[in-house]
Amino acid sequence: MICTAPRNEVGCPIVERPPTTTPTLSIPRVRDFVVNGHGDARAWSGIPWTLMPPLNRDPLAYRTRLKGAWSDNGIYFLFDCEDQRLSTANYPDHSDVWKGDSLEIFLWPHEDIPVYFQYDISPLGAELPLLVPNNGAGFVGWSPCHYEGPRRVRARTVVDGAREPLAAVVGWQVELFIPYRLLSGLLREAPGVGTLWRGNVYRLDYDSGSPRVWTFCDRTGPSAHEFRNYGAVLFTR
Repeated sequence: MICTAPRNEVGCPIVERPPTTTPTLSIPRVRDFVVNGHGDARAWSGIPWTLMPPLNRDPLAYRTRLKGAWSDNGIYFLFDCEDQRLSTANYPDHSDVWKGDSLEIFLWPHEDIPVYFQYDISPLGAELPLLVPNNGAGFVGWSPCHYEGPRRVRARTVVDGAREPLAAVVGWQVELFIPYRLLSGLLREAPGVGTLWRGNVYRLDYDSGSPRVWTFCDRTGPSAHEFRNYGAVLFTR
């Protein structure tokens, strides 16, 4: 079958924008740069912050915000999280990072394939990259093979306070780059201007004992794996 759908300037199919009720994160195109956790690269200067509201009314609703961008080689994210305590442990990489203070990114490039990418990171830099097949009846995450070199997420965290579990802090930041090479097999082609993916971002905080949740798209509720209710990520100029 020959696809006659219109294509954008780099030959990628143009996807209709989601309904206006779907939260959409527009991410502009940038040149590649080095991530250091401070978010001081020139590429970020013209990109506005997007607030991530808490799911429920909460007297400790720490301000949480993010920025996103994309390049020819991958996607960038920058997070700024107010906090009072690092309620996490010294988790090793590829462990249950979400059981402590953490951020979670979910990217679902193709809606006809019930498989998406998940990336968790703690303020201390422990990470968990996963590919998640989800048939609606259950799901499980699979770790990437050869997670090294150009296939590895480049991530840096900066803490305003002591960099240790349960430390009193003012806040923390995460800056990261997800290479398209890591998403090989999940992507049919690299995105271009006008490409639309589905996705969501969560923040988990355990200062009160039980997890408190912030999210970019609240349509999923507290379950981060209600992927058909994800928001949208729009690649712009």
